[in-house]
Amino acid sequence: MPNIIKITDLKSPQLAVYTIRSEVQLLHYFEPKEGIFIAESPKVIRRALDAGYEVISALVELDHIHNPNTEVSDILTSIETAPIYTAEFDVLTKLTGYKLTRGMLAAMRRKPLPNVDEICGNAKRIAVLEDVVNPTNLGAIFRSAAALNVDAILLTPACTDPLYRRATRVSMGTVFQIPWTISENVYEEIKRLGFKTAAMALTHRSISLSDPAPANEEKLAIILGTEGEGLKPKTIEMCDYTIRIPMREGVDSLNVAAASAVAFWELCT
Repeated sequence: MPNIIKITDLKSPQLAVYTIRSEVQLLHYFEPKEGIFIAESPKVIRRALDAGYEVISALVELDHIHNPNTEVSDILTSIETAPIYTAEFDVLTKLTGYKLTRGMLAAMRRKPLPNVDEICGNAKRIAVLEDVVNPTNLGAIFRSAAALNVDAILLTPACTDPLYRRATRVSMGTVFQIPWTISENVYEEIKRLGFKTAAMALTHRSISLSDPAPANEEKLAIILGTEGEGLKPKTIEMCDYTIRIPMREGVDSLNVAAASAVAFWELCT
């Protein structure tokens, strides 16, 4: 039987992880060990469980306890040993500061990040995200990558955290399906592993995305830059290819999430 606990005190220490507004605080919650993250919605929580992440506790709307749908009941059965805190919708909104998507949150323990060799050793197509800071964009990129045959994603340290609540929710939990890690020396690492590099950028030497040369590479890293400014000039300079997406006159670029989907479709499928 799931360990269901009715919330009677919003200031209970056991609920502290749900009242912390800063996800950076959650990231460092158990230092020096890995921190925690908040997964939102049954679909995201299910995918995290399937990927081996441990539930510390869950927060479930009372209606879902009394009338659980298939997704919720499956999760409750899977986490019988973790406390399941419950209350009415308005109480949970007051506790967390936002409306729960599909009435469920879970506090989950992070896992150690893999190294680059572990996730890219046998990969043929990878994405490199340079300083992508918007969680919505990051989540959308992961979702496209998972759908369009990207084998792994590498992030520079300045990127937003893929396990931030909004990123995991926008990704529909695919951040738990596609291997990823953060690297201080990402470009040296991928060169060492034999990847050709393709910068998505507008320069005088950019080739069209339809050019067959990048798609024909055995191992290709598709590199996408931060919102607004795009890739750093030194990153573009070191790449084997610089690629542009052809588009109608008067429009020179796409949002990085949209551009990633177009690039992955052309280069990875």
